[in-house]
Amino acid sequence: MRKIIVLLILLSLSIMLPHHSFSFADSNEEIFKEEALAIEKKFSKTLFLSDLLKYAYVSNPSITASKESWKIFIENYRIGKSYPDPQLMATYFPSPIETRLGPQDWNITLSQAILFPGKLTRQGKILEADTKISKLKLDKTIKNIVTSISASFYELIYIQKAVNIALANLNLNQELIKISETAYVQDKALFYDISKARAQTAQIRYDILLLKELEQAEKARINTLLNRAPDAVLGKASDLVLRDVAYGLNEIYALCMIHQEDVLIAKETVQKFDEAVKLSGYESLPSFKLGLFYASIGDPDVPTPPKDAGDDAIGVQLGLSLPLWFGKNKSQISKATASKRKAKADQLVIANQIKEKISRLWFKLQNSKRLVTLYEKELIPQSIRSVQTAETWLRQGEGSFADLLEIQATAYNFQLSLARAKADYGKILVKLEQLAGVVLDKQIKDKQIKDKKIKKNKGGRDS
Repeated sequence: MRKIIVLLILLSLSIMLPHHSFSFADSNEEIFKEEALAIEKKFSKTLFLSDLLKYAYVSNPSITASKESWKIFIENYRIGKSYPDPQLMATYFPSPIETRLGPQDWNITLSQAILFPGKLTRQGKILEADTKISKLKLDKTIKNIVTSISASFYELIYIQKAVNIALANLNLNQELIKISETAYVQDKALFYDISKARAQTAQIRYDILLLKELEQAEKARINTLLNRAPDAVLGKASDLVLRDVAYGLNEIYALCMIHQEDVLIAKETVQKFDEAVKLSGYESLPSFKLGLFYASIGDPDVPTPPKDAGDDAIGVQLGLSLPLWFGKNKSQISKATASKRKAKADQLVIANQIKEKISRLWFKLQNSKRLVTLYEKELIPQSIRSVQTAETWLRQGEGSFADLLEIQATAYNFQLSLARAKADYGKILVKLEQLAGVVLDKQIKDKQIKDKKIKKNKGGRDS
């Protein structure tokens, strides 16, 4: 009976030793999936950038892979924070070992390894840093997909606008061909004018063909980012208003140091290796092992057995590691220290690279903005007036048909250039926001300032 009780105690101790069980669940995942299915039904009509981004969050495989990677690191943290599994070892002796109290039939040992106090905490901090880095990589992946989809959306807007501009100019050129043919019959135009008008019309037809093929290619790119078939139906992209930037260049530099994922990953990596340096100090400290030993003793085969004959043996075990290899332990510390210095240097490199990219994008953004203003305020209005003047002079016999064709072609190119400049501005702004780590929209900033004032005033009234 006593043996059975001891076995139950051993099994109970093995069950009660520290262990952890966690689960990871995202309660919003199903909600997003249902919303994505509803959004996809609208893709064949009009495309909205917000709908594409919501759909991509659920469907894009890169985001899914990054989410699962984050979950892996979460579980690694929970695993690494736990004690090693206890060991239960049983020994049976076919030929029992004779002792003074009787033959030893079998024994059982339950042991648990215990790290030096504080070492498990340091390991947990390193794993926690890995988890934070994985989460930042997830955020980076999401922002990369947002940037890619937004850039493709702006490009699709440009292509569709360019097609409309080309179609309008095609109709106009066909009218000009009729006018030139009539003028040629009346000796008011040269055959060269007719040939030039036909050549311009052929060029516009080629532009339309090229633009429509580019539209299909851009839609295929968007579909692949959404994890849809490349030839899946996508409708017309809704136009986007050009957004004003609310921050200056130096402010964007400061924002990227606070919000940009690569900068934050580098910062968290430095913290990780700082903890690794502290952990390396534990390499010269021992680890422990606690155990409980039980041996079953049979009845001795002697004429006069002692009083305690047949009593089972119970013992407590204590062990520790001996960190005698000081050279190895010193190398562990040197390795961790060098890794920390490298991480600090990498942090500066990444910060400088991002600032350099921001500087280049800022120049391109300002240049695109200047081009939009130039075409909208000056060149296109002037070209329209020039076309009207050329038409008037042609009717009055004071101008040539060749001049009208040349001015019309210039106006057509200006319209395409304006659409190109607007698309470039939107694409560059999205890339700049990715590097800054925040939305740079002036309306968003104004709203945030207004909300803070409302919250402050409400807090003052409550107090």
